[in-house]
Amino acid sequence: MKGMSQETETIAVELGKLITAHNGGAVIVMDMRQINFWTDFFVIGTVTSNAHLSGLDRHIKEFVGERGVEILRRSRKPDTDDEWNIIDLGDIVIHLMTAKTRSFFELERLWSSAPLIYEDPDYSSKSS
Repeated sequence: MKGMSQETETIAVELGKLITAHNGGAVIVMDMRQINFWTDFFVIGTVTSNAHLSGLDRHIKEFVGERGVEILRRSRKPDTDDEWNIIDLGDIVIHLMTAKTRSFFELERLWSSAPLIYEDPDYSSKSS
């Protein structure tokens, strides 16, 4: 996907909206281009259960497949109780976490200098 910055940004925002539409909580998309070299966007969302995570994983796989985007790496092992799933698309890295894990690692705070280009309308990162 390298070199397709505007298209990549559009896909990142669409992924944020997809996760929001499938009940992902507090979904945000962060523009990482000015603060690191290894990815352009983070998509972060909260999941409520392992079943919810599995469903989102399936929707994301279908979505990126339809757009010809390759999944480079996934951290999730089937039938596990992972609290943090990372889906690496190269220029976009998706983080799906339980509320407990998200609160503990605070990626939004860690990378607070990254501009938000999408935010779940029902969530305000400024209030967390």
